[in-house]
Amino acid sequence: MLMSSCGEVIMVKFYSALPKFEYTSPQSVQEALDLVNDKKHDGVRLYAGGTDVLPKLKKRLIDVPRMLIDLKRISELDYVKYDLEKGLRIGALATLRCISTSPIVRERFEILSQAADSIAARQIQNRGTLVGNICSGVPSADSAPALLCLDAKIICMSTKGERSIPIREFFVGPHRTIIRNEEIVKEIQIPEMPPGSRGVYIKLSTRKRMDLAIVGVAVVLVSDNRICKEIKIGLGAVAPTAIRAERSEARLLGQELSGSIIEQVAQRAAEESSPIDDHRATAWYRRCMVRVLVKRAVHQIIAK
Repeated sequence: MLMSSCGEVIMVKFYSALPKFEYTSPQSVQEALDLVNDKKHDGVRLYAGGTDVLPKLKKRLIDVPRMLIDLKRISELDYVKYDLEKGLRIGALATLRCISTSPIVRERFEILSQAADSIAARQIQNRGTLVGNICSGVPSADSAPALLCLDAKIICMSTKGERSIPIREFFVGPHRTIIRNEEIVKEIQIPEMPPGSRGVYIKLSTRKRMDLAIVGVAVVLVSDNRICKEIKIGLGAVAPTAIRAERSEARLLGQELSGSIIEQVAQRAAEESSPIDDHRATAWYRRCMVRVLVKRAVHQIIAK
């Protein structure tokens, strides 16, 4: 029981332990799919790293499932693969640290390496997964703006087969995705980036990687003689889901990368955002920082 500055009594609940639920750890994809589709196990919840689900369960921020299915022992889902034909493929159990330090990701998809490295502390990165980061559906997920700029696809599987979901269709609201109850995410697929493209992810937070993003901005740009040939701008923590700033992209496409045009594009991106006021920042401040960070990201790419 706490007392506010106005003399009001505030009741606060503190939980020191996880709630009760069944737990299982399948060793194969088929075993996991059988569990998900078994009607006797309605109310199941999947997790890989557990860095998001377990703290929320402990704090009673999400409904307590009947069964928690730990996917961590399914070794066939733990990989980062690349080839020229299929591009980059990231398995559901590939950790954030594995992705941020992968030589092929750093060389060919640097923006994704930057985004993965910006998420939480090293201990969390060693356990948490990229797939888990987007499956949480959090608007401030650091990987989401970068994946939007990379035209990623999410491959889901069920007993009926696989389906491919463009990342732009994956998020349907705060903490909500298009994944069906009977599905498990298999991997994230990212096509080869266009020749000459460069990308940057910039995160604004109180303590860098230790806090959620107040604003996250990802930009992928292709230019020729300072003329913009292709531009993608992803924004995080400034709308109900991570978004692409399409009107801003259209304003810069085909234009010379001058200071005045970049300023206009950054301002338009701020106008496309729809942030909220919360304990981390006001909506006004977030819009201001979208403008600042988009401009900064474009200038960083040009300077490379």
